[in-house]
Amino acid sequence: MIPHTHSKQAVMDRLRGHDVKGPELPIVDSSRLTTYDNPMDTFIESLQSVGGQAHVIDRIEQVHQILSEIPVFADAERIASLAPDYVPGNVDASLVTDPHHLESLDWVIATGEFGVAENGSIWVDGKTLPHRVMLFIAQYSAIIVPKAKILHNMHEGYAALGTPEPGFGIFISGPSKTADIEQSLVLGAHGCRKLQVFLV
Repeated sequence: MIPHTHSKQAVMDRLRGHDVKGPELPIVDSSRLTTYDNPMDTFIESLQSVGGQAHVIDRIEQVHQILSEIPVFADAERIASLAPDYVPGNVDASLVTDPHHLESLDWVIATGEFGVAENGSIWVDGKTLPHRVMLFIAQYSAIIVPKAKILHNMHEGYAALGTPEPGFGIFISGPSKTADIEQSLVLGAHGCRKLQVFLV
């Protein structure tokens, strides 16, 4: 006797049972991809053009020193740091069970795997985040990226990712922004007001 199933589940089961062949991916001619003489300089320019700010540093203590000179950091009350060796925090997000309790975060300090010079974006692996909302709910963000891992373009970025495991990850480029109203660019409209990036 066939067990009773809901119609939606039956449809989904039938779909999963079919092996659908999709079109082959195009072959990318690597000689036509955009590359730069100095990817790090281009990354800094691209990031600045979308509202972010980059700092090239030589010592880890410089991250905290530079942030401390920013008034909104010096006056911050709630800082969640996922890189405590660089910047101490006073909110341990790993102990927070309800992400809604992070709504009053002033700053989040995160780490990025690599940057992309083409558009100033940074890949942040979700496994480094106790809660993915941290990147979007904090008033301000700082991301620490290895300066040796600045790639030329998004093709190289996706090649570096390979086939990602299921889960969360995101390319971040600058702070939150919108230009829906009168085509006037507004930063911090939906989330992070300002992004500081430290190339270490």
